[in-house]
Amino acid sequence: MNVARNILSAAQCISLSNITLKTICCRTYAFKSDLKIKWVRPEKIPCYKPEKSGDLEGMVDIDKSKPQLMFRESQELATADETVKKLFSLEFAPRNKSTQVYFSEIAEKVKRHPYDVGSVELQIAKWTGIIRAFQELMERFPRDKRLKVKLKELIDKRKKHLKYLRRWDYKRFEWLIEVLNLVYKPPPNKFHWITRKESLQKLTDKYCEGIREERLEAYKKMLQTEQPAFLQEKIQSLQFIQKEQQNCGVEVTVTDEEIEEVKKQLKKIEERKSEVNDS
Repeated sequence: MNVARNILSAAQCISLSNITLKTICCRTYAFKSDLKIKWVRPEKIPCYKPEKSGDLEGMVDIDKSKPQLMFRESQELATADETVKKLFSLEFAPRNKSTQVYFSEIAEKVKRHPYDVGSVELQIAKWTGIIRAFQELMERFPRDKRLKVKLKELIDKRKKHLKYLRRWDYKRFEWLIEVLNLVYKPPPNKFHWITRKESLQKLTDKYCEGIREERLEAYKKMLQTEQPAFLQEKIQSLQFIQKEQQNCGVEVTVTDEEIEEVKKQLKKIEERKSEVNDS
């Protein structure tokens, strides 16, 4: 019997300890709120996308009927047959020949002089052309990791040189980003993670502020509707107090000017109300 009692008492202690542990360990800080607030995590934009890099336009379409860049100064090709010209055009050339033409065209826009080969503007223009060509390839081959790494490195290098140009020659920097159709996005001074908890707190504060403003507006409208009756009652009360003070022979504290002022307020409210109803 004693053994059985000991076993039963031990079982009761274990069950009680489990209950207390469950009640203690039950968390209440992660329950869903009853408020109708839905938070959707913002979509992460990849670093190579034009929205993140600052490119407002992509690689422009090149006229395929033009000759390749290395044959443009050829006199033999200028006097050759149309079939030969077509064979040496960009239409039958690989893609890199078209990108070379695009790079040369974008470089001609920012050259300081015909023999400029090393200015900062020219380097940034060349990198911009390569970046836009790589972005077009990334749209076609999004799983190419090597291309993605090269593209990110080029974007970071261009941002670094744009930062230096902005610091040392701001007018030239403004002209360059206008010519290349770029948006310079400097890095933030302080990085801040977007978290669900903080976003829900902000949304809850906004929701509560909206309820507060809505109820205050409803209370204000209710007071405005009750204002004419209140002013009429005030006029009657002031007239009654004035009459009683005169009959009792005491000092009159309510003047006719105060009563007239309240009547003017009542008249203005009624006129405003009639204008609103007419409109």
